[in-house]
Amino acid sequence: MSHGRIPGRIALVTGASSGLGRAISLRFAAEGAKICCVDLYDRPRNKTNATTGKADDFNNRIEGESTVEDITTPTKLIHIGVKKYGRLDILANNAGISVESTHAVPHGIHELSESDWDKTMAINVKGVFLGCKYGIRQMLKQDPLPGRKDLGWIVNTASVQGLVAYHNTPAYTASKGAVAQLTKQVALDYAANRIHCNAIAPGFLRTIMTQNLQNDPDKFAEINKAHPFGGMGSPGDVAKAALFLVSDDVAWITGVNLPVDGGYMIM
Repeated sequence: MSHGRIPGRIALVTGASSGLGRAISLRFAAEGAKICCVDLYDRPRNKTNATTGKADDFNNRIEGESTVEDITTPTKLIHIGVKKYGRLDILANNAGISVESTHAVPHGIHELSESDWDKTMAINVKGVFLGCKYGIRQMLKQDPLPGRKDLGWIVNTASVQGLVAYHNTPAYTASKGAVAQLTKQVALDYAANRIHCNAIAPGFLRTIMTQNLQNDPDKFAEINKAHPFGGMGSPGDVAKAALFLVSDDVAWITGVNLPVDGGYMIM
């Protein structure tokens, strides 16, 4: 595609099967990019467990579980994309989990298991670390696109919970705070190479990750009221901001954690 805001750029999006990752992939593709969609599954996660009435297990997918590809490291992911398209221009480190959101009752830190903490850090923080590590390694090997001086654009998915605290989500909040700070560090270290590294910090979105809030009428009303722009947002709202952060409009911007939160942070 030769039209749109990012025509011909090669983008890799992690966590692309559903929610925000899917919305980012569709938005980038609509604006002219070629997309490498990376996920363990090719189908969205099931919303609600019929037995518990709570958010379903991460592994339970609509119309059955379907593993796309048994890929174990970002090195292989990026290698596959580069082998097909020849380069990597955009990296969206979006894959993440909220273990706390799947518990029937939210856990404070005195109740949080070490395994939940370790799993959250491994996916939410180490995943972004490895994506940046190997994505930048590839970007440093390639020439800028014709007529441009930038080597690449990275957008990490942080959260407003990485900027302010929220009730009983210690692992998730800590992991997203780490993503926010890692974004700044990478931006500083590779600014001289003209690699942009920014993050989106979404507010509460109508995705499977917030299903327990959506299933509870009182909590749902409360969290909607906390967003002055009219309640919880949609993945598409945030995907538009992600597009901005990988477009030419971000020419003099790097190291930003951009709240996309319907005003949540001003309450």
